[in-house]
Amino acid sequence: MNNSKEMTTLAIKALEDKKGNDIQVIDIRDVSVIADYFIIASGTNTNQVQSLADNVEETLGRAGYEPRQTEGYNSASWILMDYNDIIVHIFSEEDRLFYDLERIWRDGKMVDIQEFK
Repeated sequence: MNNSKEMTTLAIKALEDKKGNDIQVIDIRDVSVIADYFIIASGTNTNQVQSLADNVEETLGRAGYEPRQTEGYNSASWILMDYNDIIVHIFSEEDRLFYDLERIWRDGKMVDIQEFK
C-alpha cells in the first residue's frame, strides 16, 4: 500500500472512531498536484470537530505521519490538515454545506471509502 492510501485508510478510521459524519474521499491525482486525496468529514459541534482533528493527528502520528500544516483548529468551523499526500477537511455541518468542496472538486473522482478498508 502506498503512503497516500495508507494515510487515507488511517484518517478514515480515525474519523469513524469519533463518529465523523458523511466521510467522503475525492481522488484528485488527475486534476491537481497539491495532493492525492481529499478526505472530507463533518462534526455536529465545535467539540466534535476538534475531537475528529485530534484523533486524525494522533492516529497518523502513531504511524509516523506528521501534518505539514493545520489551519482552523481554534475556530473549529473548518479544520484543514495538510499531510502532503492527503488533505483532511473537517467541517461544522453548516460550513460544509456553505463551502461544498465536493462540488468545487467535482473533476476529481469520488472514491467509496470501503475501498480503503
